[in-house]
Amino acid sequence: MRLYTTSALPLVLGGALGLGAGAAAAADLEFYFPVGVNAPAVATIDELTSEWAAQNPEHTIKPVYAGNYEETTTKALTAAAAGNPPQVAVLLAIDIFTLVEEDVIVAISDIATTPEDEAWMDSFFPGFMKDARFEGKTYAIPFQRSTPVFYYNKDAFRAAGLDPEDPPETWDEMIEMGKKLTVKDANGNVTQWGTRIPNLGLAGAWMFGGLVVSKGDVLSADSGTEVSIDSPASIASLEFLLELAEEEVMAPGGISWGDTPKAFLEGQAASIWTSTGNLAFINENADFDWGVGFLPGGDGPGAPAGGGNLYVFKDATDEERAAAIDFMKFMTSPENAARWSIATGYVAPRPDAWELPIMQEYVAELPQARVALEQLPYAEREFATFQRAKVTQFLVEAIESVVTGDADPAAAVEAAQEKADDVLGDYR
Repeated sequence: MRLYTTSALPLVLGGALGLGAGAAAAADLEFYFPVGVNAPAVATIDELTSEWAAQNPEHTIKPVYAGNYEETTTKALTAAAAGNPPQVAVLLAIDIFTLVEEDVIVAISDIATTPEDEAWMDSFFPGFMKDARFEGKTYAIPFQRSTPVFYYNKDAFRAAGLDPEDPPETWDEMIEMGKKLTVKDANGNVTQWGTRIPNLGLAGAWMFGGLVVSKGDVLSADSGTEVSIDSPASIASLEFLLELAEEEVMAPGGISWGDTPKAFLEGQAASIWTSTGNLAFINENADFDWGVGFLPGGDGPGAPAGGGNLYVFKDATDEERAAAIDFMKFMTSPENAARWSIATGYVAPRPDAWELPIMQEYVAELPQARVALEQLPYAEREFATFQRAKVTQFLVEAIESVVTGDADPAAAVEAAQEKADDVLGDYR
């Protein structure tokens, strides 16, 4: 199978959305970005920013790799508080409420006001714009967007007597197949688990959101002021995680995000739930036949949308804002959206990127890349509120207390709901 790299793709040297015209005056941009998956993201970002700078020699741009998502948000907010924020940053889509409350970003729709600008803002998948808009304004532009998907080892399926082209679609099927996929040695020790779903920390909360969506509910409202943590869907989702462990389909206790792709590649798990942003990494490193499917659902398909959006910081000058918009158009042009998707596995966030010949060729040779796109209509926004860090921690603590055996599902989510309501009451 051909492995696509950014060097295999054509350079995009303007021509889309007025690229290459530059702003009226020179600007120096600083661009913060995170890396949240195992992908060659830093090198690709460096290539893209260098190309934009070459097209716009009146400007300069300094890309700054700022760590994972949480670290990047913290650094951006700290820099803003010190009066020296980046002009542009890729931050979590769900950071929108925090960034608005801290008054550090400017609405894109307030500074990009031409008909061409409006067409650009309307060119993205509606599912990815749900968490880019607030109170009628567009505050962010989708960039490295994703959903988790179900990765599975087809060779392990064959060894277990399962159809390698028929992954589980429901929770019941996941347990039934998972029992056959769990392998023990002569001493009764598990050498391969049927599946692995991260359940610790923020990643665990993200995965949990997908379980809840598949039961017909969502964890938070678009307003950022209402949560539904103690719903029947949440309780059922926690009970499902416990059942996976009880049936010896998944290891009991806490399961981390970072170790999950490695466990899959090393044969410790026959299937995993992880971001489509890990697609390129797994494609490059798997030495077995593998596939991708929708996340198995409770009552139907369901997934949380995730990943990062592009934001413009409020302290940027008019010249910097104009240059920032031009840079964002470049980064999200159909050609570069396709290029970024192929290099990393993130979902190209606009439909026209998927129509390009290079993207169609990529999907033809790596059909796993299309699964997240097909799952997108069943995805809902990730858990997001005002005071997100604090409120999300209540959810994290509830999930972790249940999977580690310290709390009953109903009691855990009830306590988390009460704490969240106490914090969010001031915003209603």
